[in-house]
Amino acid sequence: MSEAELKRPDGDESVETGVWRYAHAARVGVIVDAENYFAHMQQAMLNAQRQIMLIGWDFDTRIHLTHGRRWYHRPFNADYPSRLGSFLLWLARNRKELEVNVLKWGLSFIQLLTRGSMTLDIMRMWPKRQLNFKFDTKHPIGCSHHQKIAVLDRKLAVCGGIDMTNDRWDTRSHREEDPRRRQPGGSPYGPWHDITVMMEGDVAVALSDLCQARWVRAGAEPLVEFDPPEQSPWPEKLEVDFENVEIGIARTRAEYEGVCAVNEIEELALKHIKCAKRFIYIENQYFTSRKIAEAIAERLKEDDPPEIVIVHPETAEGWLEQQAMDHARACLARMLQEVDHKDRFHLFVPYSGETPIYVHAKLTIVDDEILRIGSANLNNRSMGLDSESDIFIDCRRDANMGKGHEDAIKALRHSLIAEHCGIDEDAIGDILDNAKSMTEVIEEFGRRHGRQLRRFQIPELNEVEETLAGSQLLDPERPDDMFEPFASGGLFRKGSLLDRVRKRVKRKEGQ
Repeated sequence: MSEAELKRPDGDESVETGVWRYAHAARVGVIVDAENYFAHMQQAMLNAQRQIMLIGWDFDTRIHLTHGRRWYHRPFNADYPSRLGSFLLWLARNRKELEVNVLKWGLSFIQLLTRGSMTLDIMRMWPKRQLNFKFDTKHPIGCSHHQKIAVLDRKLAVCGGIDMTNDRWDTRSHREEDPRRRQPGGSPYGPWHDITVMMEGDVAVALSDLCQARWVRAGAEPLVEFDPPEQSPWPEKLEVDFENVEIGIARTRAEYEGVCAVNEIEELALKHIKCAKRFIYIENQYFTSRKIAEAIAERLKEDDPPEIVIVHPETAEGWLEQQAMDHARACLARMLQEVDHKDRFHLFVPYSGETPIYVHAKLTIVDDEILRIGSANLNNRSMGLDSESDIFIDCRRDANMGKGHEDAIKALRHSLIAEHCGIDEDAIGDILDNAKSMTEVIEEFGRRHGRQLRRFQIPELNEVEETLAGSQLLDPERPDDMFEPFASGGLFRKGSLLDRVRKRVKRKEGQ
């Protein structure tokens, strides 16, 4: 299909490069880890009056939103269930004016075969007029619906990296062994780190429009639009990090059925890397994007590059993901190490004792002036294949200048580093302010505690692994390249910066 034949739905145009829309938020709370998110989300859903919209890569109705101790209610004496499926059905019975709509990635339909009671939950939801559970298959073959958005009453919205599914629940302490970290079937899982953000105000209307478009595109009937009520579903225990702030929204969407592709998240990420003056702090599940790596390499070549710290997991989750992501990450890390002449680029893995913590968060902080949180990973899929949504706060914009939002971003960065290194939050500010770099603090203070960030050890790849990584076979940049090795030149396409650096490394190894 020619470019002229592709279309944009109404309201789909980007307001500027890398940005779909800007919208105001009366208050914003950043939520770290799923113990907090699940409990806050349950309270917000209890407060909703008209409509709940849940969009996600996955939902598992068997999970519990609260685990024993909780600041709101204990599951065993609450007036409502803690189990997600039972809770949604309880809402349908007890909130007659409330409509609940759930949209889940369609390919994960096959998961129902292994989830037992979830199939029964969906069957019980089917006759309920207020409950709509849909599967989204409207994307190119090999792509996925990866957004994690919730909108309540068009007044409150969530955007981030946390799916309401199994293996996600954990506390900020990330204990090495925690008996509450159990899959619905009873099997234990390891520590898990994640981030999302809850927002109130006009930004909820904008994200509601995004959800509505995805809902209709998935084949469902349009949802009734209404003016947001005065009363907010905001959970009473959620602390406010930002007030009266402008929020930017960015998306990824592959071309499909005549609707054009959107690459705002990639454009925004490249813009943020380019504008950094002092540092970039990143938490992300993957690091395999060729364009992101090349943008970082260009910065590292400068006379005085910014410090770049990436916190990520030791390995990807499954065998196939490890083949797709881990080998490419090793290749990119080695190339960046080669150009890092000022020792400013550092990859770390968080540990609880001797157990690595899985990092599922998707967060970027630039100079404590820009904060971005969303669903997009630093891999090719999130930049061009899967449906993604990120939100960001840019303190350099007129709407946000002079309001002290930089202090809130700085406090979040300090809190995350303190969490990963086992340092008291009351002490981390002075420690970081008096250090030359984040890396100095991470390496000096993190070693003293059971919680720490360890340097990522770049593995040696054999010829087959390196060829697979370079082919981008399992992490292509375009849907048309899916399962076609070297379709667009691969990870080290001829003449690129990464190709030149790779050849330099090979010459050194041959000496």
